[in-house]
Amino acid sequence: MLLAAPRGYCAGVDRAVVAVEKALEHYGAPVYVRKEIVHNRHVVETLAARGAVFVDETDQVPEGARVVFSAHGVSPAVKASAAARNLQTIDATCPLVTKVHKEAVRFAADDFDILLIGHDGHEEVEGTQGHAPEHIQVVNSPADADHVEVRDPERVMWISQTTLSVDETMETVRRLRERFPHLQDPPSDDICYATQNRQVAVKKLAPACDVVITVGSANSSNSVRLVEVALDAGARSSYRVDKAAEIDPAWLEGATTVGVTSGASVPEILVADVLAFLAVHGFADVEEVRTATEDLMFSLPRELRADLKKAGEPAGRPRPDGRRRLDVQPV
Repeated sequence: MLLAAPRGYCAGVDRAVVAVEKALEHYGAPVYVRKEIVHNRHVVETLAARGAVFVDETDQVPEGARVVFSAHGVSPAVKASAAARNLQTIDATCPLVTKVHKEAVRFAADDFDILLIGHDGHEEVEGTQGHAPEHIQVVNSPADADHVEVRDPERVMWISQTTLSVDETMETVRRLRERFPHLQDPPSDDICYATQNRQVAVKKLAPACDVVITVGSANSSNSVRLVEVALDAGARSSYRVDKAAEIDPAWLEGATTVGVTSGASVPEILVADVLAFLAVHGFADVEEVRTATEDLMFSLPRELRADLKKAGEPAGRPRPDGRRRLDVQPV
């Protein structure tokens, strides 16, 4: 078995999950969370069992209650709605998503047409688009690039959802630039470091694999992309599962090498369960394929940090919870 590294929790996910955990410990249940704090079924169910209440919109939160905004970010309209209901908010938006929001605001102020490469309906895309709705249009795929219309072809720039396939995004940009030669790039990469690192690791191990299994939920964009990246990189087959129990033993028939990775919102315990399942089915020899080492950490949301500090409780940065404790040998 080849085990991809990096895999699992990124700094933004770690921060958001710990924010809900700390809020429950400090304020007590219930703590409301708008949307899923991160796109992972196990994480959401675990936090719900501890007293987190997940809602779709702020109008489902009792007036004056406390609500956490998810790692995917929200629009100014959502924040205004929360303020109108006197909600006490904790903004757990990933700082890398916030960076994209600021890019959108800046270029909208300069009256650019902004092409947001991403998936309609994804919470991150909705949040970003809400920061400059009159200037942003969503481009879902390379094929969509052929149908984009702008006001001034010389004042166009692109930004992207942070969890996309790097290769597909750059193909979309290439096709957009064929139509709009003056298309401007964002000041820095919008696809987050964790998404890129996980894709690079999968690209390295996939050519040697008969099967690649990605641990991650169906609504996790970066997990779904890993399944596609594995196939594009040469894996004979590629599957996504939420947990080990979803693996079909038939996938392993005739296989000699299996690759395993996990999306950026997946706790390591789920990967450990997959490894245990595969060991029972003849894949007990595990080698880690590492392409990068991640040590980035983000501070907790400022609202929560301030309250913890007032109470004399630790308000330092969240730290990885056992993400690298699997006993495997690197290659």
